[in-house]
Amino acid sequence: MSLQTPEKQSPNTQQIENALTQQLDLLPRRDAVLRMSEVRAAEVADQPVSDDDDQTMMMNMGPAHPSTHGVLRLMLELDGETVVRSKPVVGYLHTGMEKTAETLTYLQGPTNVTRMDYASPLFNELVFSLAVEDLIGIEIPPRAVWIRMMMTELNRIASHLLFMATNGMDLGAVSMMIYGWREREQVLRFFQKVTGLRMNHNYIRPGGVAADLPDGWEQDVIDLLDMLPPRLEEYDILMTGQPIWRDRLQGVGVLTQAEAQALSTTGPLLRSTGISWDLRKDMPYLAYDDVDFDVIVGSYGDSFDRYAIRLNEIRESMRIVRQCVEKMPVGDYKAQDKKVTPPPRTRIDESMEALIHHFKIFTEGYKVPEGETYIGIESPRGELGCYIVSDGSAKPYRMHIRGPSFVNLQVMPHMMANGLIADAVVVISSVDPVLGEVDR
Repeated sequence: MSLQTPEKQSPNTQQIENALTQQLDLLPRRDAVLRMSEVRAAEVADQPVSDDDDQTMMMNMGPAHPSTHGVLRLMLELDGETVVRSKPVVGYLHTGMEKTAETLTYLQGPTNVTRMDYASPLFNELVFSLAVEDLIGIEIPPRAVWIRMMMTELNRIASHLLFMATNGMDLGAVSMMIYGWREREQVLRFFQKVTGLRMNHNYIRPGGVAADLPDGWEQDVIDLLDMLPPRLEEYDILMTGQPIWRDRLQGVGVLTQAEAQALSTTGPLLRSTGISWDLRKDMPYLAYDDVDFDVIVGSYGDSFDRYAIRLNEIRESMRIVRQCVEKMPVGDYKAQDKKVTPPPRTRIDESMEALIHHFKIFTEGYKVPEGETYIGIESPRGELGCYIVSDGSAKPYRMHIRGPSFVNLQVMPHMMANGLIADAVVVISSVDPVLGEVDR
């Protein structure tokens, strides 16, 4: 077999290159991305500004800026107050979670991944658990399925409430920060009652969930769902119908369908362009095909659409949670597979075999058959994917997370181009990135 020279590429290679070229041609603002090294940008920034009217200015926004939602750095090329080009720079928060996962057993894995997207930790635990269960080939009890679905939808509500709070504060609606935090607090209190923690729960685990729902959980959830509708109406009064709010969001940070698809955007950013793509509907997992809900889409792909989508997704998640309460099955909350599931706590005090079983699972873990898998779910920010390769041991050979925040960041230069620097804050907020997931 001879090596091919660049001039004599295979037909398949040529077809791929042609397809990529056509895809890139769909991007009308390819010049929006600042393709400059950080060293060169620093050199340009140190140069004295001349009287040339055509000269642009390099400026850093972040990584310690209050509106970058974490340690995100933006290199901006400015013409006065207009953003000509920009470049997101990440990597200031690297924790090495994917490499850490290869040193932890599958049982310990959720304690690691739950800390990636700290605004929606239950989704991280869910995607990891689904991937491990797919490799093992076990089915979890129906009650565990519905508990997972209810808890993650409550987590989606909490995440979007956090967006409402921070988005409002970024744009000057300071009281929205108080209101959004107030409602989110009620969800976190329920999480604490169920899992023992407000965040980073380690509740969803391979084989099911860590514990059954506590007594009185139904009334707690109903009270939470009854509390939210009038509060969401207050949000509409405070923000949605206000002329200043609309002026700051409408027509700002516009993203086209072609750009969204070419740059692999998912979640509210993709749906704001009018594309109805939601993994809960299009590739159902858990029991999403047994509940009734709508996929919220926008029309213009601007920051207002992204705000409105998240506000209405809270209402749709409330519909799903209410159906979970009504349809919650009885039975086990975890698979009764001794190879994967630790014995009940009460059995440890009664049986030496149960104590030994518990000790071996938590010290050695359980072996997972060789193979590889990829599972994707719909997180509040888009498609959250987990790719795991197993070599037959008790620890993943390789793990990679497809973080929606990381992928969605690459559309920011296209949305910021030719906008004002004040609108850069709006664009960052409308993307709703979590840098723990970006720099996992």
